[in-house]
Amino acid sequence: MHTIHSSFTGGGIHFATPISSLRTNELDLVRGVLQMLQGLSSSLFNWDEKRHCFHFKRGIYLTHLSQTSLYRILDQFLYAATCLQLVDIAVTKIEKSKGSPPPTLRAFSCSVSTWLRRIRDVALKEEVKVNSSNGCIALSILGLSSSLSRFVCSSLDFGARVCVCSGAEYLFQIVDGAIPQFYLEIDPYLPAAEIAFQILNHLYLKLNEVCLVQGGEEDAYRMLLYIFVGSLLPYIETLDSWLFQGTLDDPFEEMFFVANKKIAIEEAEFWDKSYQLRSTKPEKLILADFLSDFPEKKDKTGRAPISSSNVAVANEETKKDSQLCPFFIKDVAKAIISAGKSLQLIRHAPTTSLLSVSTDNVEDGYNIAGLTLSEIFCVSLTALVGYGDHVSEYLSQDDSFSIANVESKNFWQKLLDDTLAQKGNTGSVLSSQNGALNPQKYCPENPAITVCCGILEENRDAWSSLNISQAFNLPPLNDEWLRQAIFRDNSGHGLNTDYTSGFQFGELECLRFLEDAKILEAVLPFPTLLPCLQEDLQMSEVLPFQNNCTLPSKTLRWIQNVDPKSTPPPAAIIQECLIFYIKKQADYIGRIMLSKLLHDWKLMDELGVLRAIYLLGSGDMLQHFLSVIYNKLDKGESLDDDFELNTLLQESIRNSADNVLLSAPDSLVVSVSRSPGFGEDEQNSPSISTPRKGRNQSSGMDVLDSLKFTYKVSWPLEVIANAEAMRKYNQVMSCLLKIKRAKFVLDKARRWMWKDKGTATIKRKRYWLLEQKLLHFVDAFHNYVMDRVYHNAWRELCEGVAAAGTLDEAIEVHEAYLLSIQRQCFVVPDKLWGLIASRINSILGLALDFYSIQQTLSSGGAISTVKARCEKEVERIEKQFDDCMAFLLRILSVKLNVGQFPHLAALVTRINYNCFYMSDAGILMPVPGSATSRK
Repeated sequence: MHTIHSSFTGGGIHFATPISSLRTNELDLVRGVLQMLQGLSSSLFNWDEKRHCFHFKRGIYLTHLSQTSLYRILDQFLYAATCLQLVDIAVTKIEKSKGSPPPTLRAFSCSVSTWLRRIRDVALKEEVKVNSSNGCIALSILGLSSSLSRFVCSSLDFGARVCVCSGAEYLFQIVDGAIPQFYLEIDPYLPAAEIAFQILNHLYLKLNEVCLVQGGEEDAYRMLLYIFVGSLLPYIETLDSWLFQGTLDDPFEEMFFVANKKIAIEEAEFWDKSYQLRSTKPEKLILADFLSDFPEKKDKTGRAPISSSNVAVANEETKKDSQLCPFFIKDVAKAIISAGKSLQLIRHAPTTSLLSVSTDNVEDGYNIAGLTLSEIFCVSLTALVGYGDHVSEYLSQDDSFSIANVESKNFWQKLLDDTLAQKGNTGSVLSSQNGALNPQKYCPENPAITVCCGILEENRDAWSSLNISQAFNLPPLNDEWLRQAIFRDNSGHGLNTDYTSGFQFGELECLRFLEDAKILEAVLPFPTLLPCLQEDLQMSEVLPFQNNCTLPSKTLRWIQNVDPKSTPPPAAIIQECLIFYIKKQADYIGRIMLSKLLHDWKLMDELGVLRAIYLLGSGDMLQHFLSVIYNKLDKGESLDDDFELNTLLQESIRNSADNVLLSAPDSLVVSVSRSPGFGEDEQNSPSISTPRKGRNQSSGMDVLDSLKFTYKVSWPLEVIANAEAMRKYNQVMSCLLKIKRAKFVLDKARRWMWKDKGTATIKRKRYWLLEQKLLHFVDAFHNYVMDRVYHNAWRELCEGVAAAGTLDEAIEVHEAYLLSIQRQCFVVPDKLWGLIASRINSILGLALDFYSIQQTLSSGGAISTVKARCEKEVERIEKQFDDCMAFLLRILSVKLNVGQFPHLAALVTRINYNCFYMSDAGILMPVPGSATSRK
């Protein structure tokens, strides 16, 4: 019949009437369709294992429908049933995959399975209705298509078919997009973090697409919301343990950050390297790489692929930053990691100050209003979606809910009240008052009592018959002699186990058994009680209240049946229901952390010690040490004995008035590096050498770069003053030591020149003028550095730390402080700063050269050849000084540089005092007595 009908164009001979015996019973056809939608094969419809789709038996026809129309209607049901069956297969493969699936994947599978069962239950109810009618209700195939149009493709007319993307087809799109078919076909190994990243991002994007729903499309939003929330809950539970307990409970490693277990909390690198954002590893493939190996083809339903674009979008974002962090929490990822690390530091370090904020709530696993993060997320979600309320507005400063005491409360208010009441009910389920048992609402020992609580309350007369003590008048039955009589060949008679003739135990034993019965009754009340059968009973209603379980289960059940007042986008849901509370907890931990930093761990005191040491704020502490070092360098002695240097340093600290700054004299150690410089920055920066090529390298300015001072910062302040910070401190200190030495040698040269002031000549005046210019520059630069670095930068540091809200912000303030003093001392690896630093160091070297000349003149200056050589050296020093000053003033006076870095204007004002070298218009002035002016 099918062959004859299809042999003509236009669908065959429409007026041809088949034989009546071949006509299909419409009731059987409806039953077959309903069974097919439930995933069952029948005589009319069967599942093709090879092609993975449903087929109907050829030759089916109805008298009131043409075959073309009938086939179009059946094609809709075939497509819907195929989508549902493919979803069922995908869920089964996930559940039966090798090993236990990750929490997010398992939650996604359970959510999809629940919604699949919900859709198929519609077909099941229709089948029950058809079978129970006994022919009274005649359901046609057209009527079935109309009643099931919510999850099949409905036909507006037989000429054009419009597919409503909800129900079966939309559920298949969600599953196929979140878990691509290649994953189910070849079963590749993918890290749990990448799977969670793909699922959550895909659901977030799909929910964002359907949030602007129109009339009749609420089912798609409700479906996506249910699956998204169900899949997100395990992720939130892991965040809860991290944010409120400081514990990373992530055995499957699906979170967006990973722990480095090799670094202990006591180590200085704990804050920077212990917990870091998880990135895709180059040796492991991601979803987009798998998809590229598979050609673009139609999906198993025979239609065009529907998920590759979504997968491409998610993986395109992954390739951009290579971080496996879901879109919706990327902005707070750093704050989340810092909050958990701060909790670990707070709990590990003892509290020693009375001024610090109390950390009892933090150490006891503080929660928001007594709810976990997943619970407050569910309450906020029900309020936002169902009623348009914002739960955060009802949260007071002390983290308690202030809800008006009205009789008619919303669902979310009742849910919140019930949850808080159950969390506060810590008593036993059955309490004894006056010898009577009073049942409470929940029984952890016997869930059957929880279900039958209402029945027990209504039938108190039956309690006596249900109590185990009423039927505990017989001891345990001992059948050992009976077993021996059966299985052994002996004629001995066993002891009698029939106690109807009398009780064979003494009074004490009887009392002991009765006491045991009472104890057993208290531990396990009503052990023989069985609840009656209830359809669709949730486990959360049977089991006692459990954190992260009971309330989310009720919320998911509510989402299935709710008529949403609004359909907020996922960004609004995440921000209002999750991000708000994450930031609230992070801010709370940040305040606790800053309080401990300032009061318990004495952060500013420790930074003050570093300021006194490395910025030479305590001149008395290192005065003796520096004087001895400078004198050794003047004599040409080398600094290569670490033991001698540390002995000298400890002696200088003990004899100073500021020795109380250090916790122990040996906390500050000096060492000599064999190669000048302290890191790669110095190697990349322009080389700075002394102007005189013949100067002894062991006594020049560069030798001070080899001194490295190491101060042991107390834990846990090492997370702020880490090794990189100490390297920068040493760079600044090296610059200050050079300035101090230049000032030291010029003051020494001045004393020699004062001794010879009676022999005043023109050349002597020239020496005096050069010495004054060098000394003025050194003093001006020294005052500039101490004013800008020691005072202004420190004031900015104190203000920044006081305004910081978290440890990360305090670290950023300290890093900005170090960068500021580096810039102001011109020791940053920058081209402009390198040029300025080279000229400044040249002038400092010229001061050392001038000191060498005066030392030579004061010791053997009567020889004419020596005087002539010294005069040439003075001319060279004077010319180089004028060239360096002209270069510095041109660079420092550029308006662009002064505008970007205001501190340069202060330096120009100091070294160009009274416009001695350059006028206000930027014109270089001839300096009296200089080599250039004489020419």
